[in-house]
Amino acid sequence: MKGQRGDRLRVLLAPDSFKGSLSSVEVARAMAEGWSRARPNDELILAPLADGGEGTLAAIAETGGWEWQECPAHDPLGRPLTARWLRSADGSRAAVEMAEASGLSRLPDGEPRSPLAATTEGTGEILAAVLDAGVRHVVMGVGGSATTDGGAGLLGALGVWYKGISDIPLPGPLPDLSVVDLAGLDLRLGELELRIACDVTNPLLGEHGAAAIYAPQKGAWPEDVAALEMWLTHFADLLEKACGTRARNVPGAGAAGGTSFGLLCVAPRMRSFELVPGIDVVMEETGFAGRLIGADLVVTGEGRIDDQTAYGKTALGVARRAAAAGVPCLALGGGITPEGVAALAAVGAVAVPMLDGPMTLEEAMSEAASLVAAAGERLGRCVELGAAVGQRRSTRLAPGEPGDREVGAREAVR
Repeated sequence: MKGQRGDRLRVLLAPDSFKGSLSSVEVARAMAEGWSRARPNDELILAPLADGGEGTLAAIAETGGWEWQECPAHDPLGRPLTARWLRSADGSRAAVEMAEASGLSRLPDGEPRSPLAATTEGTGEILAAVLDAGVRHVVMGVGGSATTDGGAGLLGALGVWYKGISDIPLPGPLPDLSVVDLAGLDLRLGELELRIACDVTNPLLGEHGAAAIYAPQKGAWPEDVAALEMWLTHFADLLEKACGTRARNVPGAGAAGGTSFGLLCVAPRMRSFELVPGIDVVMEETGFAGRLIGADLVVTGEGRIDDQTAYGKTALGVARRAAAAGVPCLALGGGITPEGVAALAAVGAVAVPMLDGPMTLEEAMSEAASLVAAAGERLGRCVELGAAVGQRRSTRLAPGEPGDREVGAREAVR
């Protein structure tokens, strides 16, 4: 491999986070540290990414031109916290991450999960703060949520009123919900342009719905899944009737525990609303296309490259863009399965394992930064070796020497 700058390559480092250990920003920096040990003269372009889940704000902020904002909100179990969001330097746009207030990461390790009680109220409070700040163009990542409330808490924070059999206002998904009243819904939604970074196509209900597929990952037992499915069905009946819409079967309605469903129902009251693949949104917001121009090699990566990679995870999104631009792509994975290897190979990318020996998951996560740096160095040395082999071969088969006819024939084919 040889770039237009002689032996100096322009390498685009575009990883996702290694969830539970490193943000995408930290992964990119560790990759760069290791690569530089092997090839110190290369130009390294750091372009950390995300797929709409936790780490989306950090990846967007890293590009510059954004300012961190803070607002009071509540975590999935109703405890107060200070949440962050991004505002563009000109004040016209905002980026919001659902995991910031309503994510699983907000529940401390060792704390019992409460999937029946968790609500999206905090995310609604962030959106309200964005509207208070005068921003009307918003990108929101919905990955990593701890909730399965159909967006009830979020809508409640934006003015939707819930009543139960006891006629007492309810804060969220309680079993005796009987009335959904939209009279108090924030009128500023009529000015809002909202894009949701969403990677799933699940409907709200059924065997492929929000409760059946994702609630177990949030701590739900089988009986909890059944209860959540029943509640979501009841809530959908009431909200769709109140909104005059039918959104439960829209692909992606089941994202983030049905949060997309709730937003889809009130979408006609917004200026515009879109569900967009998460990696596409983040690439757009971080200017990935511009950074790819002129690159000789792309290196991406994520915690696991497996059967889910084929469904639009970051590594595949990067590999597809690289292939379309004719740029070779390597993908570093904390864990790699044959299915993941095949998914990337189908678009011409090569998956490479991060680990250099047997170790437990806990050990790998605790040493993630040094492991990524070491893997980056190995990749750089492999590229260096490949360049040396290519140089030796071109010298050995230089025009006029034995073998030059074969080289000339191959060049003619090209």
